[in-house]
Amino acid sequence: MTIAAPPREGPGATPGPFDVVVLGSGVAGLSAAVRVAAGPGTKGSRVCILTKGLLSETATTWAQGGVAAAIGGEEDSVELHLADTLAAGANLCDIDAARTLVEEGPLRVKELISMGATFDREESGTLALAREGGHSRARVVHAGGAATGAEIERALAAAVRGLAVTILEGWFALDLVVRAQACRGVRALAPDGHVVEIRADHVVLATGGAGQLYAVTTNPAEATGDGIAMALRAGVPVADIEFLQFHPTALHHPATPRPLLSEALRGAGAVLRDARGARFVDELAPRDVVSRAMAQRMLAQGVEHLWLDATGIESFASRYPTIAAVLARVGLDPSHDWLPVAPAAHHLSGGVVTDLFGATLLPGLWAAGEVACTGVHGANRLASNSLLEGLVFGARLAERIADGHAAPSATGAMRMLLTARSKAMPLRPDEVPPVPARAAPRVAPVSAGPTARAWASAGGPGGHAVECPGPLRGAGSSRQAGAKNPVGERKAYLAHAMTTGAGVIREASSLEEVAAVVEKVAGSLCEVDAMHQEASELANVVAVARALVASAMTREESRGAHTRVDFARTDPSWRCRLVHGDLGAEGVE
Repeated sequence: MTIAAPPREGPGATPGPFDVVVLGSGVAGLSAAVRVAAGPGTKGSRVCILTKGLLSETATTWAQGGVAAAIGGEEDSVELHLADTLAAGANLCDIDAARTLVEEGPLRVKELISMGATFDREESGTLALAREGGHSRARVVHAGGAATGAEIERALAAAVRGLAVTILEGWFALDLVVRAQACRGVRALAPDGHVVEIRADHVVLATGGAGQLYAVTTNPAEATGDGIAMALRAGVPVADIEFLQFHPTALHHPATPRPLLSEALRGAGAVLRDARGARFVDELAPRDVVSRAMAQRMLAQGVEHLWLDATGIESFASRYPTIAAVLARVGLDPSHDWLPVAPAAHHLSGGVVTDLFGATLLPGLWAAGEVACTGVHGANRLASNSLLEGLVFGARLAERIADGHAAPSATGAMRMLLTARSKAMPLRPDEVPPVPARAAPRVAPVSAGPTARAWASAGGPGGHAVECPGPLRGAGSSRQAGAKNPVGERKAYLAHAMTTGAGVIREASSLEEVAAVVEKVAGSLCEVDAMHQEASELANVVAVARALVASAMTREESRGAHTRVDFARTDPSWRCRLVHGDLGAEGVE
């Protein structure tokens, strides 16, 4: 059932209480909600999905490429998928988390098909599999050519609507309710403007990423880092926040979010060309490699974009109808035209630290999907592992709740925090040592509460709210950074047009200057009596930006999606996770 406004006799009446409240309605949140509501151990539970937009207004709906899973028969295996995931993660993945993902992935894809999801198939009837960057095999399941996320969202939403799940659309979660050192619900802004407390035994963060830190992003307007910001304010550990991945081939166009030209195009033979028409990078390298090469080439040639040449792809319109329609609207014909592209902020590899069952260090609080840091992605996500992550860990979370567990286990990224347990854990002969934790610089919590006018003056979703680090980063003054910059006497830090919104690469500031801009925005926030969703979103963007910049300034190396031109090498001493929040080991199970 869908509730558009709170059932109440007077202002401020509260729905619930619930056994489980899921914040967010993407692949991770819906996967968790379906399994809690219909699971053998939790069937009959009072389940609520709270989402600030409509049920389908999520980053999942925008996802193009597909779901990576080793279902290609003898030509592929979970071991090959695991190897590709670990390689993309730049030696920062948790190997058990990555193995869990690739081993359980095929089953979750089959379950999704059983729910009614329709994926593209060959004439023989077998699933059509695409190859994307960083993959050694074709293993990406897709729908409508490049409309996979929309199909997955449709199937999961239909399943949820067929269950006894309360759906609160147009509700905005403000903060976690913490009592007696446990999460007991959320404070939320109802559609009528009242702030209410929704009680729950379990709260699941499935709020997605934080692409709106950037003006140039593939993420929808809803991606304002709400779940991560709430965790930061509650002192719940957040890690790997500096590893924000840029997608190499966003269409160079003023549209917000940027239209995405799926990685599947490069898997089908499209090539990248610079301003002179020359190829310059392996198009099927991991995304961090391709984005970094593009940023360097754009700076060296002084251009705002490069080109994706897809003229060699036959039957483009029938194979990729969604992309073809987008290109037609802007007057481009991929059979004849090279397509203007530039990297855009796309996916956050880090987030709220969890174990392999979605449990956080705060009892009663769970997280899954892009908002979570399970250790799966390490320093850079392998293409099309994100939808898979939501399917796998959303399901595992629901099963853990059904089993009655509350405290986190020393597994996945959580293992680094529960040091007493992890030191006693023997390693397999083929296992790399667990990634240790290192405290990140503490940043003061940012309170929500500026007026909508303050949000508009700083920039809103799709605007230019906050300066954040781009694919290449540097510290110090431009003179100091320029001395170490391999591309000449330019400022060492590149940013994606975060002041113009025009989708261009521009010369920008050092990390210190970026931090100053973030602090200036943070200083403009003020407490007011009435709560506003846009004001709270800005506060959340700033909170995540401060953590991201602090981690980027601290990590004095280049690894995965984090590139410092003043520390260009990967340094083994920085093989660690930078953690914001409480690093204690209380609550070990």
